[in-house]
Amino acid sequence: MKYYLTTPLYYVNAAPHIGHTYTTMAAETIARFKRMQGYDAVMFTGTDEHGQKVERSAEAAGKSPQEFTDTISAEFRAQWEKLNIRVDRTIRTTDPRHHKVVQALFQRCMDNGFVYKGSYTGQYCVSDELYANEAKAGDPCPICGRPTETVTEENYFFKLSAFTDKLIDLYETHPEFIQPETRRNEVLAFVRQGLNDLSISRTTIKWGIPLPVEGQHVFYVWFDALIGYLSAVDGEALWPADLHLIGKEIARFHAVFWPAFLMAGGMPLPKQVFAHGWLLFENDKMSKSRGNIVRSEPIRQVMGADALRYFLLREIVFGQDGTFSYDALIGRYNSDLANGLGNLASRTLTMIHQYRGDEIPEGTDPEIAALANQTVTAVQQYFDAFEFSKGLEAVWALISAVDKFIVLKAPWKLARQIDQTSQAELSATLYTAAESLRIATALLSPVLPQSAPKIWAQLGMPESIDAVRFETLEWGTLQPGQKIGEIAPVFPRIDLKEAVASMRALEEKVTAEQNVLLGKKPEEAAPGVPSGSEKIAVDDFAKVDLRVGLVKFAERVKNSDKLMHMKVDIGEAEPRTIVAGIAEAYTPEQLLHRKVVIVANLQPRKLKGIESNGMIVAASVEGGKPVLAGFHEDIPVGARLK
Repeated sequence: MKYYLTTPLYYVNAAPHIGHTYTTMAAETIARFKRMQGYDAVMFTGTDEHGQKVERSAEAAGKSPQEFTDTISAEFRAQWEKLNIRVDRTIRTTDPRHHKVVQALFQRCMDNGFVYKGSYTGQYCVSDELYANEAKAGDPCPICGRPTETVTEENYFFKLSAFTDKLIDLYETHPEFIQPETRRNEVLAFVRQGLNDLSISRTTIKWGIPLPVEGQHVFYVWFDALIGYLSAVDGEALWPADLHLIGKEIARFHAVFWPAFLMAGGMPLPKQVFAHGWLLFENDKMSKSRGNIVRSEPIRQVMGADALRYFLLREIVFGQDGTFSYDALIGRYNSDLANGLGNLASRTLTMIHQYRGDEIPEGTDPEIAALANQTVTAVQQYFDAFEFSKGLEAVWALISAVDKFIVLKAPWKLARQIDQTSQAELSATLYTAAESLRIATALLSPVLPQSAPKIWAQLGMPESIDAVRFETLEWGTLQPGQKIGEIAPVFPRIDLKEAVASMRALEEKVTAEQNVLLGKKPEEAAPGVPSGSEKIAVDDFAKVDLRVGLVKFAERVKNSDKLMHMKVDIGEAEPRTIVAGIAEAYTPEQLLHRKVVIVANLQPRKLKGIESNGMIVAASVEGGKPVLAGFHEDIPVGARLK
């Protein structure tokens, strides 16, 4: 049985970051899980390399579009290899074999009467490569909020309007086509408003696949890119895709445009589009414009790829938005992997070594055996529904039960008893712990593809963990008398402060390396003059309302390593609530009753669910901690700085 699943084709205007990693790790986990179910799972990922945004990024980098895309595409492939992500099929949209498939589908749509020539005047978002048909001149993009540009050009149009009813029927008769349910409802509401025809060619750019009808036309990037799912497996019996795994911001392209293109060409539709939520950092979506991008490589170097994969799938309810922080990552690693699975493996194998001479003993606790078999069933059900967090929770419920069982049985005490009953109970206790460890390790192998084989080898298992299948994964397979392997720690505990400092330092290094790939050069500043010191008018400065404030209350924001929640008196009826990134430099006690400088007329902004009504002023140097601005002389609360 085949199972073909895909990530998006990642756009190469920027280097890979943790958002790309999230989708790709999830997809590869599903592929590994499906193989355990007996499927011939094939995972695809690729790069989307055409369009105006890439053309402009290449120009800014001082490279040709081909040179630019070669560099960034190679960086994506290198990233997946470092993260131990198995890619079975891939395509670059600059590959000539992809061009043939794009032109062929276009011709089929044209032959079937769904393409016509016309002209377009309207708004276009370069960032999302989106025709914003509903927007007016000056309106922001409905997806990313950036300004749209007015374009006028002669184009070929796809009759998207002809598919309104067909798409609604698809969503209603096959509700599983677009999931989770929130995404399905959003897409359904969008299509029910009625669809406008879509321009699928451009004449104002050159970097794209030429249409087979006119040389000056190149394909609209979204008509081009989506077909990558087809071109990557052209000539193989893998289409239709069983799953397109995407981020929610591109749900419209995949759940509306893509099935319409395929319907028009008389092609089978993918079975499901699953749009997961955003990965947030300090409650904001990660983006270049916000400057809060986190990259995977520093985490891999400090903690390993499995630690990141486990965190993303355990901490975040798949399909919903989730928050990333270094504190939460390390906390989850230490509590679940080091203290949980790692500790169970270490204590179980050490006791077998000490009390049974490295041989698996014989005996079983029926209650733990029943729980283990129930866990195998539960994990399959949860992972089939992409409820990874619940599936992992079920495995840790088994681990916790075994830990309690070991404490209850106290094998270290039984080992001191020489009577036959005590020794039999000791053997049963150790076998039960080892067999539970085997089953838990097998269940976790799709999520911990580097670590699980290490525990598997320490158990002395003769076959590869990759050969495990759910149909034969049941209690009692571990053979008594089997020799365990060499015992070694798999998940050593990690020191929070040291690890965060290392990852932050590496983040700066990796960012600088990626900036070189993107052709970005550090801005050279004159001696003594900070970079970015563009002159502004006095009137511009006068718009900033700077006030003297007195900190009345301060506490660290939960699940954040740098945010401080404060109440600041600036002479108003009530103190202002302000959230600031100074918790690494100051304790709450150091802030209480301290006079600070506040920007009082900023728009409110939510951070970690707390609405911040102002900004605290601090100075910092690159890589250094913030230092609060203050006063040497007494100054009344609420006084304005001029």
